[in-house]
Amino acid sequence: MKIDVRLTVHYGLTIFLSAFLLFQVQPLIGKMILPWFGGSAAVWTTCMLFFQAVLLLGYFYSHGVVRYLKPAHQSLVHGSLLLLSLLVIPISLSVDWKPLGDENPTLRILGLLTVSIGLPYGVLSTTGPLLQAWFARERFGLVPYRLFALSNFGSMLALLAYPVLIEPVLPTRWQSYLWSGLYAGFVLACALLAWRGRHGQPLAKPTQDDGPAPRWHALLLWAALAACPSILMVADTSYLTTNIAPIPMLWVAPLALYLLSFILSFERDGWYQRKVFLPLLVTGLWALAYLPTLGLNVLPIYLAMAINLAAFFVACMVCHGELARRQPHPSRLTSYYLMLAVGGVVGGFFVGVVAPYGFDSNYELSIGIVLTGLVALLAVGPTLQITRPLWRGVSLVASVAALLALSWIRFEDHREETAGAELTRRNFYGTLQVFHDAEAGYRSMYHGQIIHGRQFTDLARLDQPTTYYGPDGGAGRALQIKAAAGPLRVGVIGLGVGTLVSYGRAGDYFRLYEIDPLVIEIANRNFSYLARTAARTETVLGDARLQLEREPPQAFDVLVVDAFSGDSVPIHLLTREAFAQYVRHLKPDGVLAVHITNRFLDLRPVVKTAADHFGRDIRLVEVDGDAERLTFHSIWALMSRDAAFFNAPRLADAVTPMQQTAFRPWTDDYSSLFSIIR
Repeated sequence: MKIDVRLTVHYGLTIFLSAFLLFQVQPLIGKMILPWFGGSAAVWTTCMLFFQAVLLLGYFYSHGVVRYLKPAHQSLVHGSLLLLSLLVIPISLSVDWKPLGDENPTLRILGLLTVSIGLPYGVLSTTGPLLQAWFARERFGLVPYRLFALSNFGSMLALLAYPVLIEPVLPTRWQSYLWSGLYAGFVLACALLAWRGRHGQPLAKPTQDDGPAPRWHALLLWAALAACPSILMVADTSYLTTNIAPIPMLWVAPLALYLLSFILSFERDGWYQRKVFLPLLVTGLWALAYLPTLGLNVLPIYLAMAINLAAFFVACMVCHGELARRQPHPSRLTSYYLMLAVGGVVGGFFVGVVAPYGFDSNYELSIGIVLTGLVALLAVGPTLQITRPLWRGVSLVASVAALLALSWIRFEDHREETAGAELTRRNFYGTLQVFHDAEAGYRSMYHGQIIHGRQFTDLARLDQPTTYYGPDGGAGRALQIKAAAGPLRVGVIGLGVGTLVSYGRAGDYFRLYEIDPLVIEIANRNFSYLARTAARTETVLGDARLQLEREPPQAFDVLVVDAFSGDSVPIHLLTREAFAQYVRHLKPDGVLAVHITNRFLDLRPVVKTAADHFGRDIRLVEVDGDAERLTFHSIWALMSRDAAFFNAPRLADAVTPMQQTAFRPWTDDYSSLFSIIR
């Protein structure tokens, strides 16, 4: 028995380590590729699609190996694959995959992930079902499905540890080395189990006492129960960050709850109780459907988030709890996990590919809510012991009515959401809407609750700068001061609706960098700043930093960096290497204006350390908004070596010196949002 316990621990630790590494490499590789793809939240969604797809391939592999190969051949094939995967570590990225600006980012990201991490990630993804199948044939009389709970515990621990313990301490390069070292340890542990199993017996086939083989509708139900939480997780994360609070790292909460529901459902039978969770599901789905219909200020932010996440967790518990109730005989274990992976990929593909390219707005959360209710009904309904035909009929009618009510609530909300919009469009980078308030006399462009630009419609006020770019703001003051010396060369990172070109005069040149082609289209079609300016303008499509790296020095008088107001802060535009590019493209007396207005992040220490490193003086310009002029409260950091610039009368009474702080500089190799959260 002592040997059995040691072997059980060996299996458990190997599965735990594989799951931990799976969820450590996800944020690590995501952070590594973000600088190449603009820091958009859609990058993470695409990464999730890749991870789910590789997980499916891993489960296909495990199913085929267990079903069609003898134990000796299983050991040989998997042992060889383990050793082969060591050839591609440590993790690194090939510069050949850097985007040029006009290609499909989804395909580019999937290709980059495939060549950089595909093989090790694929090997890790096989571990759960394969080792559980090997464990089942060891005949310890223990339930292999509890190892699935252990696997998800390892995943959740990795997820929570990364932003708190790993990212704030280690540079990305050392994270890669640490991960690779742990991966080598995993390979050794798994290879030992493969070697041990070479003389094992094939997994016992089911008998009549184990029940009949699952039919096609049971397999589809397994996949559907796995797909619903997958859809809800990604769609609800997008909803939370776009429509409730653009809080960085908020994506951790839904994913942690998703994994927790797996842990509780598969660890033991007692956690999921239908009599508790089914009534909560009805309430939870109603809450998920109704919350988006409320205005932003109806409920406190954290109360709205708490209700949303609690409802999401209940939905996950029901789906995963019903999956746990349907665990088949261990001989069919790999088929079971295969269908779970199919469901995850279908959900990820729907949210990551179908929704951004097939919908003009964020409909996936609504579809996920209604689909979850329908799948739960199909899973639970036939198993309920309702003997009286009348009560069965009443239950069915009530359930269908509830689903129709959910559908109506979401349909009406989407109808009101787009009511009055001149335009609603969506692509890889998100959903953009344009609204015209005829009574107030202005037109606005929105991305979720973030205003990307606003312009008066009155002919006499068309050229007035608005929002964060008023004449009293940091960028406005910098442009006006520098304009006094002659024609301007201005760079702008983040086009918006083109507001800043309203400062342009004949002889001035504005070079505008924008990663989203849809923003460029809307700025030219629905707003007139670009068409009316007297300055010469040029718009460059693609990630600004990548474009600046490729260009010769532009000798800008003023370079404006404006990309940090939302939740998906493009960190690669705030690192020392990024500031090196900004400095390279400025004239010796040029001014760098960085917009650092953000409700949840304090970016002052980031820009202060960068300014100190490059020998630039730095001042803050903070101004209040003016509703009459459509300007907002804003905070700008202005950097320059030009003492005369800071002494200019237009600026001298508006700037605030920045205090020296102990702050670890951000580089491409190190950054931590945790250190600047307000």
